[in-house]
Amino acid sequence: MTEIDFKSIDRKWQEYWAKTGLFKTPDDPGENKFYLLEMFAYPSGDIHIGHFRNYTIGDVVWRYLRLRGKKLLHPFGWDSFGLPAEQAAIKRKILPWEWTDGNIATGRTTLTRLGISYDWDREVVTSRQDYYQWTQWIFLKLHEKGLTYQDEAVVNWCPECNTVLANEQVLADGTCWRHEETIVEKRFLKSWYFRITDYAQRLLDGLDKIEKDWPTSTVASQRNWIGRSEGAEISFTIEETGDDLSIFTTRPDTIYGVTFMAIAPDAKLMRKLADLCPNRTEVEEYIRKALRKSEIERTAEGVEKDGVDTGFKVVNPFNGKAVPLYVADYVLAAYGCGAVMAVPAHDQRDFEFAGKYGLPIIPVIHPEGGSPLDPEAMAEAWTAPGVMHDSGPFDGCVGSEGIRKTSAHAAEKGFGGPKITYKLRDWLISRQRYWGAPIPIIHCEACGAVPVPEKELPVVLPEVEDFLPRGRSPLEDVEEFMNAPCPACGKPARRDPDTMDTFVCSSWYQLRYSDPKNSEKPWEKDAVDGWLPVDLYIGGSSHANGHLIYFRFITKVLHDMGYVSCVEPAKALFHHGMVLDGNGEIMSKSKGNVVSPVALIDEWGVDIPRVALLFLAPSQKEILWTDTGLKGAKRFLLRYANLLKSLAAATSDRGATKPALDTIEEYDRPYFKRLNQTIRKVSVDVEELQFNTAIAALMELLNDFGSFDPAKSKITGWAVETMAKLLTPFAPHLAEELWEKLGNEPSIFDAGWPEWDDAACVEDEVTYAIQVKGKLRDTITMPRGSAEADVLNAALSRDKIKRYVAEPSAIRKVIFVPDRILNIIA
Repeated sequence: MTEIDFKSIDRKWQEYWAKTGLFKTPDDPGENKFYLLEMFAYPSGDIHIGHFRNYTIGDVVWRYLRLRGKKLLHPFGWDSFGLPAEQAAIKRKILPWEWTDGNIATGRTTLTRLGISYDWDREVVTSRQDYYQWTQWIFLKLHEKGLTYQDEAVVNWCPECNTVLANEQVLADGTCWRHEETIVEKRFLKSWYFRITDYAQRLLDGLDKIEKDWPTSTVASQRNWIGRSEGAEISFTIEETGDDLSIFTTRPDTIYGVTFMAIAPDAKLMRKLADLCPNRTEVEEYIRKALRKSEIERTAEGVEKDGVDTGFKVVNPFNGKAVPLYVADYVLAAYGCGAVMAVPAHDQRDFEFAGKYGLPIIPVIHPEGGSPLDPEAMAEAWTAPGVMHDSGPFDGCVGSEGIRKTSAHAAEKGFGGPKITYKLRDWLISRQRYWGAPIPIIHCEACGAVPVPEKELPVVLPEVEDFLPRGRSPLEDVEEFMNAPCPACGKPARRDPDTMDTFVCSSWYQLRYSDPKNSEKPWEKDAVDGWLPVDLYIGGSSHANGHLIYFRFITKVLHDMGYVSCVEPAKALFHHGMVLDGNGEIMSKSKGNVVSPVALIDEWGVDIPRVALLFLAPSQKEILWTDTGLKGAKRFLLRYANLLKSLAAATSDRGATKPALDTIEEYDRPYFKRLNQTIRKVSVDVEELQFNTAIAALMELLNDFGSFDPAKSKITGWAVETMAKLLTPFAPHLAEELWEKLGNEPSIFDAGWPEWDDAACVEDEVTYAIQVKGKLRDTITMPRGSAEADVLNAALSRDKIKRYVAEPSAIRKVIFVPDRILNIIA
């Protein structure tokens, strides 16, 4: 095989693409538009091989669709505000903007060398004023719509990050999303929130529209995270203080069995009650200990539940009975109302708690048609539906009837009623960190929290030397930043010192790409409506309950305000798999196991590692990186290129149009069919992002054409050009070079994707399964459409079948499925 200088080919065609503007976005997308987007990168270092794989997935799609004539928007940018970049800067003792800008320049250079089809004229950088001005604008729009508020409440606090975290940034085991070994603590803090809960039902309903084109796991995860529950809200009264203690329950039919109440240690009301408790010292100590535990630790099954009697009594509005109020850590402030009515007979957690503290167990639901429950004999709670008992006017109500009637009674009497609640909590966006978009609010003693006027945006993040986190925002110490006149009254006031969660920046970036240079507004509506929604969004599954909910929420808000026409930001979503090292470990710089794509392309060029990555596994699966894949990819590309060159040299046929099936001569027929089948296979696989099987099909095609004789063929020119086009999405630099060597004008991306002929994809011969009494005994190949008698005669001549059917006269019945099965009953 003739060697190929892959690296010089890379340089040649990347220069050509840049000169001709191949990746430029059309001004007018029209109906043939396709918005292709990969999640942008944290610029906390150079591009690694995981990025190479992920962005190559999108690039294959771009090149395929470009050949299909689509008008494409394929932009890229940098999620450069937030913890990842700031922490990297702290570690290296440099300023965050210097670290960030340096990495962006390095990353852009690497992506350009990889030949990824990004339109760099549309690049966005979230930490630059021309971007975060509009992040602040979005805050003001939510504020204008009543979707922001500031509240003092218990928050998630990462002691390593030295800032608060949204619920979505706390992992299932109670650790930080950035520091997976650091347990997240609870603190009381005044913070800004977005009212995402106002959109809980719409976020849930929207999943019905996108679920067929989004991964099933992500849709299910979001449904669970939003967590819709139907039940009733009921207001109890604390006897000593007169405070309302509201609870949400899905089982109001058990309310006559309440024997105590439990309130979360981090509930807002508990702060007030703690000061008034007869046993204040014991209660406050319990709260301190509880807040040091993770939510997982507090609520896990099998963990012994504990609490402290507050000394208060709570009155049940249904029967007027007063029961003790406990503070208990198995109750969470973030769910329901932060308190629960405890019915030990019908809830297992309450049953265990009551057993520990000697509290009454009163069954008020009995099995339908069974014996009444005996509290002395109960080994566990009865949680199934049943017949209401000892429940006043509701005795005899069964199942949902009891739930409906007790809810209606609470509504009629004014102390509750039917209620739908959600597990989803409002989005906490305040961060006590420097490197983020300042919150555009000015606090005035006379006017309160006043939004910064839009004309004064951006609120510029000052460049400071001391940006280290210290449990509060470093901006509080920057007087020239903090001091500002009140926009309402003009008196001296103070800016809000917090910055916004980086996920606010990434909640709308897909919109800015439609009009990234606009300095007057975040986008022109015609531009955003022309491109949005994203047709294919590619990124990791780790964002299922964070970014992928947030950017759906922001899109819906902006839709309601008339700024965008789409209701969902992305039609289709694809989760790529990670690249692991040879030992199955996730690659990271701290582990020293990162493979640099720069080193790979310096040695192999772009197309070889590109094909190796695409071929190793399905795109959605993890891959174990190994250098052996590079050698195999190189052999394949060399064989493919050498075959095309040798075939082209043997024919003067150039630019040949595809011949019709009925004109194909006998020698060419199997090759013509094989090519059509490969066109179909590669096309379908690329559209389903199954590139490994598409490349496997090209390898099989290469083997099939190993015996092809151009001297006997009349389709050589068409075959060669078709094979070059089929290679293009996977090895674009080599494909461009081959196209030129075949005597064609560049670029191959203007040549169009080959179409297949359905009739030519049908095999002339088929394989029959030959069964005797339903058991497979042999297979035979016959012409498609063979008659039953012909297949039967051929089968009876086979030695394997003669063992079971000695004579045709022994046949009692034949079951024949054309082109598939012959079953002989003898």
